[in-house]
Amino acid sequence: MSRIGKLPISLPSGVQVEVSNENTVTVKGPKGTLTTPVDRDITLTQADGQLVVERPTEQKRHKAMHGLYRSLINNMVNGVSNGFELKLELVGVGYKAAMAGTTLELSLGYSHNIFLALPKEVTATAVTEKGKNPIVTLNSIDNQLLGQVAAKIRSLRKVEPYKGKGVRFVGEQIRRKAGKTASK
Repeated sequence: MSRIGKLPISLPSGVQVEVSNENTVTVKGPKGTLTTPVDRDITLTQADGQLVVERPTEQKRHKAMHGLYRSLINNMVNGVSNGFELKLELVGVGYKAAMAGTTLELSLGYSHNIFLALPKEVTATAVTEKGKNPIVTLNSIDNQLLGQVAAKIRSLRKVEPYKGKGVRFVGEQIRRKAGKTASK
């Protein structure tokens, strides 16, 4: 058995899971509703406030999907009950971030500002304190969408290894390189 796939998913109070005939899983909770299709071979059983994901055979394909769908459904349950949050830090002189409605305006050292329209499922706040790097906080109930938006923002100015300038996750360790050394 898959180490991740065999673990039951505990359902917190206020979270409801429905599986349709087309094997589409809908998770409803206090923060919203999420839906995902599940492969027809994977079966879901719900009992005693827990959801168990099972596979029919030991084929490599079934083994791979077993852990995958268990993780996806677990992320959905966590999302509708607690939500997810990611923090991005803008490191560099003159780097700024501001929110205007659902649009994130970034100044990342280019000759122009970058305007990024966020999906309606993702909310963002930009905090700039004097003497500290600007921090963009992203919140969503959909972990996959949140990671995709964060990766898009990060790709606008990747962290370079010499000075460490760019967009990074808060707490992320960057591998630094030594610069050129003067010849003797």
